[in-house]
Amino acid sequence: MSIETLRPILKDAKALVCGIANEHSIAYGCAKAFHELGAQLAITYATEKARSHVEPLAQALAAPIFMPLDVSHAGDLEALFARIEQEWGRLDVLVHSIAWAPKEDLQGGLLNCSAVPLMKNGGTMFTMSYYGANKVVSNYNVMGPVKAALEASARYLAYELGPKGIRVHPVSPGPLKTRAASGLKDFDLLLTEAANRAPLGELVDIMDVGFTCAFLATPYARRLSGETIYVDGGVHIMA
Repeated sequence: MSIETLRPILKDAKALVCGIANEHSIAYGCAKAFHELGAQLAITYATEKARSHVEPLAQALAAPIFMPLDVSHAGDLEALFARIEQEWGRLDVLVHSIAWAPKEDLQGGLLNCSAVPLMKNGGTMFTMSYYGANKVVSNYNVMGPVKAALEASARYLAYELGPKGIRVHPVSPGPLKTRAASGLKDFDLLLTEAANRAPLGELVDIMDVGFTCAFLATPYARRLSGETIYVDGGVHIMA
């Protein structure tokens, strides 16, 4: 099925996508998929240097909200949520594809997560993980335990937010050539191994991840929450 024939099942949905660095970012694949299915987008950029790469993508996706979000900078997150509240009055989808969270969101109950008040009619949250959260992957190093903690947090968040109609999904793509991945040692070898081991015989791309997230944000996935969703061509099932 081509993109052009897909139903606008997310028409009028309000989606915030954080973590786009360039056109190779997983977050960009998510944003593009949401756009293709009819959602309105709020897109953020981390720094002024990053803005030159992200702004053309936001314009191409007709994002009505485009704002800075350096999550280590006091006030950016509050300003973003205030803008969303003012212009949209709610939030339906949140994609977290950045490696940071406010200290306050990491302390106490997860229900204090600062995006929750905007999800007045329920919604869907996503965060990006990796196979190295559950199995040891050479050269993934400290990111393995970090991603394991991220997946555990997502499960607890799914439990706590379920009564509010908010679903939470850690999404675990296969290795992708993103800017973040470029810092891993011998990453090209990891790509080659994944392609060789995948039952489907090929690597995934950012749009595979994007359309998976888009599906999970639709009513078709209304009873799914808390599970780590692998988008890796089947690599994770292999011994």
